Formats: sequence, C-alpha cells, structure tokens
Amino acid sequence: MTLDIALVLSASTGGIGRHAASLAVRFVAAGHRVCIFCPTETMRAHELADTGARLLPLRGLRLARRADVVHAHGYKAGALAAVPTRLGGPPLVVTWHNAILGRGRSALLGRALQRLTARAADLTLGASSDLVETALDLGARQARLGPVAAPLLPPAVKEPTRLRADLGLEAGELLVLTVSRLAPQKNLGLLLDVARRLRSRQDLRFLVVGDGPLRDSLASRIAADHSRVTLLGRRDDIADLLTAADLALLTSWWEARALVAQEALQFGVPLVSTRVGGIEELVGDAAVLVRPDDAAQAAAAVAELADDPARRAQLAAAGRVRAAGWPDEDDVAADVLAAYAEVLDGSTSGR
Repeated sequence: MTLDIALVLSASTGGIGRHAASLAVRFVAAGHRVCIFCPTETMRAHELADTGARLLPLRGLRLARRADVVHAHGYKAGALAAVPTRLGGPPLVVTWHNAILGRGRSALLGRALQRLTARAADLTLGASSDLVETALDLGARQARLGPVAAPLLPPAVKEPTRLRADLGLEAGELLVLTVSRLAPQKNLGLLLDVARRLRSRQDLRFLVVGDGPLRDSLASRIAADHSRVTLLGRRDDIADLLTAADLALLTSWWEARALVAQEALQFGVPLVSTRVGGIEELVGDAAVLVRPDDAAQAAAAVAELADDPARRAQLAAAGRVRAAGWPDEDDVAADVLAAYAEVLDGSTSGR
C-alpha cells in the first residue's frame, strides 16, 4: 500500500535530522509519498531536497492533516504535530531521541513537552529503552523501542601512519579519539579530568573532533592543565581518524544510541564509554563502561587498555561482531513502516 507520510522536525543539525533524511530517502524509494515539515536551516543542514520528499515549512503543518500518518521527531516537533492530528486527524507517531537533563527552565519546558507528546501520540518510539520507560510513565498509550542506525561512513582513504604524522603523533604514541559536540550534555569535563590524571604519560594523546559553545572554555582549561589534549574542530574525515585511532572515549551524561559509539565498534576501535542511557544495551560487553562522574575510574580504564594491546585487540574483534548484529538504515526504515501499519490498522501493541 502506498502511503502519504508527513515527517515533522524542529531545528536539527545533528542525528535527528540525519535519521529523518535516511527514512525519507528509503520511503520515497519504496514508492511512498513523503512530505517533510521543518525549518529552512534543517532542510539545508541535511540536504533534505535530495531525498525526493516534498519540503514545506512548519507554518504549513496544517497540511499534514491530509497525510495517512504523521511522524514527528523530538518533543517540540511532537507537540507541534499534535495539533493537525487531533479530532479525527491522521495517527501520530513520535520518536523520542533525547532525554531531558538538568533542572532549569528549559528542562521544565522539555518535560512538559515530553508529557504532552507521550499522551498525544498513537505510538511512541524510543531510541533507547529508558526513553520507552519514561514515555510509558508519562502516559503514552503505546511505546516501544525504535533503534536509530548510524549512517555508514565513507571508507577511509588516508593511510593511518600518514594521518598520524600529519596530526603530530610520534612513533609509539597512542591516539585516544573523542568525536563530540562541545556542549554540556557531552560531559567533556570528564575527558579533561582523565587527560589531567594521565598527563605524565607521554605515550597518550587525546584528540577531540567537533565544535560547539564550550570550545573556548575547554581550550582554556586544557592550557591551564598542561594536558595532552588537542581540539581539532570539525572534520569530515571521521573514517580516517577512526582507522588511525587506538582508543575511542565517550564521556556523555546521556546518550541513546550514540553514533560515535556505533562507528567506533564498526571500525574495530576499542571504546571506553560512560554507562548512561542506551549505551549498555547498544554495546553489551564489547566496550569498557564507566560512571559519568568518576574520573578515576575512567582514567584507570584508559590506562589499562593503553597498557594491554591484547585486550584492545579482543575489544576490537568483539566490537565488530556486536556491530554486525545491529539493524542498518534499511532495517530501521522497514521497522518504522511496520509501525505505521500498526497504527493504521489499530493493532499497535506495547513493548
């Protein structure tokens, strides 16, 4: 059956927009008619014009009422999409991608939107099991896990030894790679705590790829600590960097299915990550997990792996095996289409 599908996004320059673009391309290829309602900056950031979908601004969201199903991504988009789907409108599916952290005004607003979207949606899909549980606690009618797959990175093109030399690494140095937006959720203070504790080790170099509002404060602290951390800024050669890395370090306060964690395991890079959100269910025993507030534990994990090449090789192999069992983008799109069928025939079942 051919469907008219409305995808709704608010402002997004990260994983939410990439996920929606991935779905749109596959839905259009399968013969469905797709309309994406979102801000102009989201359209541009994810090249949504190339998906084959019709693009409309959020102010035209009333037109979503003509769709067979409306799928909103995130709490703000879910709240906006609740309006055209009320009172006999099309069924509403909302994917929850993020947790609400903190206690400030924005967190209070976020929790209010969570409650609204949980109750408005015919089906809630959570990117991790803790999000599913939260949705059910807040009154979701039906909720289940809806994994988000990492888009495949292009293959590495630069020889690792050459890249390491270009990055200023000496022979024998181990590269600890972090790919992250420089923002509070990413808990990069933990990374700097780890680097400070290990700064006497001349065999360890910490490289951070990404940009964000905390760049200046992080740079100031790195200089004050005299630690072996380099902020590389935004880069497009993530595959090359992963191929050259010896370890990956993820320090976030919360993640669902962190793209960088998926990419690290796919590339066979041993991962040290905080045990938060959906990370443990994602990686299983194929990574070393630590508390997000325990710098001593995290530093010990990095040091132990640095000193144990056999353990690094074991984790690399386990990571590739684990990654091979994850759903890919085609699997995720098929799962979402099955979710639409459930809400359309009224047979949605809880998880």
